[in-house]
Amino acid sequence: MNSTFLLSVAGGQVEWGDFLFYLVTFVILVALVKHFAWDSITGMMDKRAEKIADDIDSAAKDRKKAAELAEKREAALKDSRAEASEIINNAKKSGEEQKSNIINGANEEATAMRERAEKDIAQQKEDALKGVKAQVAELSVEIASKVIQKELDPSGHKALVDSYIEGLGKQNETR
Repeated sequence: MNSTFLLSVAGGQVEWGDFLFYLVTFVILVALVKHFAWDSITGMMDKRAEKIADDIDSAAKDRKKAAELAEKREAALKDSRAEASEIINNAKKSGEEQKSNIINGANEEATAMRERAEKDIAQQKEDALKGVKAQVAELSVEIASKVIQKELDPSGHKALVDSYIEGLGKQNETR
């Protein structure tokens, strides 16, 4: 039928009855498609268009979030670098302070040790002098007693005792 319609049109004669039948059939078919399928097809297409638009919006939001997150990470990295630099500077300052404290402490300890050593030396010197004086006194007494026993006569003995008593008096006055 179709081929006859086309052939008849090509030949110059139009079969209006067939043409009208095809036209009515086409309109009915379009009406049926519109009534039963068109709404569901357009709804499907609208849903697909909405989904694509939502996906595009979601992708744009995700890109924006990713950019914000990258900025936050960059700021955090910058802050952590500044904080690390501050920690290093504080550690250097603390190290320098400890170094100076240790050096000052060592100098003070060395000074104190030197002063104690000087006091100890002075004390030992004084003790040694006292010991030497005591030994000299003992030796002098021994020598004197030996000399007195051998060479002293009663008048020399009396002069020696007087000078000894006089020396004791002078020692008591100086104290």
